[in-house]
Amino acid sequence: MSKQDLITAALAALQPEHLEVLDESHMHSRGLETHYKAVIVSPAFAGLNAVKRHQKVYATVGELMGQIHALALHTYTPQEWAEQGAAPASPTCRGGH
Repeated sequence: MSKQDLITAALAALQPEHLEVLDESHMHSRGLETHYKAVIVSPAFAGLNAVKRHQKVYATVGELMGQIHALALHTYTPQEWAEQGAAPASPTCRGGH
């Protein structure tokens, strides 16, 4: 099972209404299966600020976080997602080593 699949499976615990996990490693210089972007729409984020939402995601992903370099998080409640409709595009890697 790929790391992308493992992350997706872990995030299913948040009972998302919408979930995308994208492997963006090709946009970076640290190798394969290192950089991911997760777009998560879940009622579990209601009433939580961005820091608390991210902490909830990190706790859900658990030990997998130690196996990747970066996980860009875009967390929304269903209402926020209905208003926004899309996550922002990821920035181009600046090649930091």
